Amino acid sequence: MIVFRYFARAILTNTVAVTAVLLLVIVSSRFVKYLAEAAAGKLDPAVLFAIIGFRLPEFLELILPLAFFLSILLAYGQLYVDSEMTVLRACGMGEGTVIRYTLLVALLIAALVAILSLVASPAGLSRAEALVNAQKQRGEIESLTPGRFYSLRAGRGTTYAEDISDDGRMHGVFLAQSGDGDEAQSKGMVVVVAEHGYSRQSEQTGERYLVLENGLRVQGTPGRADYQLTRFAEFGQRLDSVKPWELRAESEAMSTMALINSDDPEHRATVQWRISLPVMVLVVALMAVPLSRTNPRQGKFVKVLPAILLYVLYLLSLNAARGALEEGALPPWAGMLWVHGLFLLIALALVGWNSGWRRIAQSGARGGGH
Repeated sequence: MIVFRYFARAILTNTVAVTAVLLLVIVSSRFVKYLAEAAAGKLDPAVLFAIIGFRLPEFLELILPLAFFLSILLAYGQLYVDSEMTVLRACGMGEGTVIRYTLLVALLIAALVAILSLVASPAGLSRAEALVNAQKQRGEIESLTPGRFYSLRAGRGTTYAEDISDDGRMHGVFLAQSGDGDEAQSKGMVVVVAEHGYSRQSEQTGERYLVLENGLRVQGTPGRADYQLTRFAEFGQRLDSVKPWELRAESEAMSTMALINSDDPEHRATVQWRISLPVMVLVVALMAVPLSRTNPRQGKFVKVLPAILLYVLYLLSLNAARGALEEGALPPWAGMLWVHGLFLLIALALVGWNSGWRRIAQSGARGGGH
């Protein structure tokens, strides 16, 4: 039990550290992407952190299997480099005991990944989808940020509001528009300044308008003197709706029970993908034990690269099987089981080679040499 606690502490400590690093990288990249969407007016900046928070379970369900796999390699590799594993084996602890202790820790991680993939991740994505869908109801004016210029109508117009009150009413409004081609030559540029402005939706057509109050409209071509100046008490400008921003596929945000009760191939593939993640944790844990074995002279990182390549191959195979299921190229009963079975055989072959086959092969090679 002392050895088990020692192994578990080493593995879990490395798992937390690797997970934190990978999570920081992924969250940073996603945040930059969402920030670009917010700058384009497709997403409200106020919901950025909420969306990131709701998607954390989705990030963790993908990070944890890799982090756990790397943690076993690093933890056991360090034990081999420090000759601690050699001492333990000399005291009678065999390969089977190491595997059993590792799988006990793997069961804990697999249970956590199962909760994330089957429950927490779809629930978080559903909440994030609700926030994103709310953006579809927003017009261009609702995307404005006080004190910055904002493009309208595919870059053909620019608007600015000095201040925006809590009820959405704007103060100190500026609007500039220019046409394309012949329209630009005939109408030139239109500049509007107004004291106040607000968004209004037509009850008949459903279109949204920017309504400006107490302002001045200037129309003309720069460099010419035939400008038209119009003072107004109220002026309306039709607004284009913001193109909705897509977060993920619909099936990703559905609950696991809803997917199970569905006959859609895409939904079935999604269910099997969610189940595959905790199964993957157990398989890669078994695979990592023989891969972590190293010579003290070589260092603990010598097998990290080939191990990662094997992990990537495993993940790509699962993705390929998922795509085949969605397209109906694989029968539902086969699913992704064949991928797990294949890599389980690879893991067992590595364990066998590490336990006895290597010595048999080496003995045969020496016997053949004599």
